[in-house]
Amino acid sequence: MFNKVVLIGRLTKDPELRYTNTNIPVCSFSLAVNRPFASNNNDKNVDFFNCTAWRKQAENIAKYVNKGSMVAVEGRLQTRDYLDEKINARRYVTEIVCDSVVFLDTKSQTSDNNDYSSSKNDEDIDTDNFNNVEDDLPF
Repeated sequence: MFNKVVLIGRLTKDPELRYTNTNIPVCSFSLAVNRPFASNNNDKNVDFFNCTAWRKQAENIAKYVNKGSMVAVEGRLQTRDYLDEKINARRYVTEIVCDSVVFLDTKSQTSDNNDYSSSKNDEDIDTDNFNNVEDDLPF
């Protein structure tokens, strides 16, 4: 049997870090992933996946990732159930249990995405100090 999930998407909200009774960190977050095709009226469809990470990885996600951050998730699909005591009903949850989470952008990329491209123009570069090196090329 094979159970492997690989997703790239953006967090829909800040990750939630909590600790189990035995003080093991667990982080929950929701990932929005665009479908590769548009609907009939050219609207992009998006799927939302609940993800869970454990231990040191959970702490790193809570520390370095926030709403809108792009991440790559590798893990497995898991379904669990629990008893909702408020209405005395069994609830089922399907989620991605993360084996690996890679941060695909930095905090500076999400806040100031185009600072470098707008600050430098070709006209701003001083080319007077360049020597003509065409004669020194070996080919």
